[in-house]
Amino acid sequence: MSIEVRRATEDDVHNWDTFVEQSPHGNAFHQFDALEIQAAHAGAELIPLVGRKGEEVVGLFPLFRINKGPIATVFSPPPELRVAYLGPVLLNMDHMKQRKREGRHHEFIDDCLDWVREEIRPRYTHIRLGGRYDDLRAFSWNDYAITPQYTYHVDLSPGVDDVFMSFSSDARSNIRNAPDDAYTIEEGGPEAIEQIVEQVASRYESQGISYRSTPGFVRDLYSTLPEGQIRPYVLRTDGEFAGGILVVDYKETVSRWQGGVRTDIDSDLAINDLLDWRIMRDAMDRGRTTYDLVGANNRRINRYKAKFNPELHPFYSLERNAAGMKTLAHLYKTIREGV
Repeated sequence: MSIEVRRATEDDVHNWDTFVEQSPHGNAFHQFDALEIQAAHAGAELIPLVGRKGEEVVGLFPLFRINKGPIATVFSPPPELRVAYLGPVLLNMDHMKQRKREGRHHEFIDDCLDWVREEIRPRYTHIRLGGRYDDLRAFSWNDYAITPQYTYHVDLSPGVDDVFMSFSSDARSNIRNAPDDAYTIEEGGPEAIEQIVEQVASRYESQGISYRSTPGFVRDLYSTLPEGQIRPYVLRTDGEFAGGILVVDYKETVSRWQGGVRTDIDSDLAINDLLDWRIMRDAMDRGRTTYDLVGANNRRINRYKAKFNPELHPFYSLERNAAGMKTLAHLYKTIREGV
């Protein structure tokens, strides 16, 4: 029996988030409400593909179609929203022997990419996969160029004391020597989201870098997704906003999604060290095992992130151009630099 790939039906949508939670590749942005919010803010058409073998779901593949005049393009995730990873998720394969698992996996990807070529005929396609999705051969065989990128993961499983002692000496000193009465850190709401995103956008724009993720996009995720999946952490000094980090909390991983930029506040506090440590402590209290620092591709920023003794993990950007579409690929170069 072959795999049937189709757009998600109403029943598929009803069970979509359960499938995402069951898959080792699923993250918070794969949830159906999150996909619809991404489509709305990207000006894209959401195309949620489902693969079934009989009654069994083999995988999900959320895609976003964006038309540039007469030219169709496909993305997963959509560009400019600063969503780190998306692409397909696989289900019901872990129990299989290698040969059968590979055959089912590769057939699902082949069928999805055939569907895209036949139904959309995109001139440009860009997909970015999380590091847990590590068998990319089916994409390579379908003429996708594969570019490795990197992020850092902090292992939280040893517990608070061991994690803290693994940090660099300057990070430990910055945290230990910060007077408790000099600052407060709390989880905020929509106002905190606004402050964090605007601070990040201002910092990027001062460096001549476009930053298109908006407070509205994050607020929609915050108000729509299950409580606690989007956590805006804010540090204040003398009651004033000094810095913040937006955290995505899903399954066993917390992710440092947006924020944590250098601030213009004149302070002796190591604001981001304090924020990151509070996020990690709270995550460990909730039983999380991984802190994804979301990106290790910027040499300057890596010097900061490396102080937390993280492990380097790859993830992958996949790109396919139709003939003569090099200019369009260059237009979306920023996608590959988005994390």
